[in-house]
Amino acid sequence: MTTTFTLAQHTDLPTIVDIYNQSIPTRLATADLTPVTVASKEDWFTQFTPDHYPIWLIQVDGQTAGWVSLEAFYGRPAYSKTAEISIYIDSRFHHQGLGQQALDYVFPQLQTLGLNTIIAFIFHHNQASQGLFLKNGFTRWGHLPQVADMDGQLRDLDILGKHFN
Repeated sequence: MTTTFTLAQHTDLPTIVDIYNQSIPTRLATADLTPVTVASKEDWFTQFTPDHYPIWLIQVDGQTAGWVSLEAFYGRPAYSKTAEISIYIDSRFHHQGLGQQALDYVFPQLQTLGLNTIIAFIFHHNQASQGLFLKNGFTRWGHLPQVADMDGQLRDLDILGKHFN
């Protein structure tokens, strides 16, 4: 299995939207959700820049399996060296260690990107993601009770963070 990371371009937006939709857990399949569309992600995609807040497509043996992004955190100058990390893996590629590979790929690039703090927002019931981030040195910085998840259910949300030197 060969995994590669490639900077996403605007032309990759349909693939990113498809991966986002594939990453929604099966438990949401019966929920009354409006699917994310390319049009609904157009403005969102424009905030990403290769030199500071990139999106990388994750490809496995030539197939796009997911993406990892670093997003501006609140867009405030005080947080200019802080980014929110998001990792999306297409459900067909779960349990292949791609989340760990994504973190291993991103961490060495943070200094070049001018970032020194990474924050992740993980719903408390998502034990796999919590475990991945905690294993990689993130700590719990906060807890928000009863935040609406993608299916409209109220669930506890943990804020995980890590400083890099």
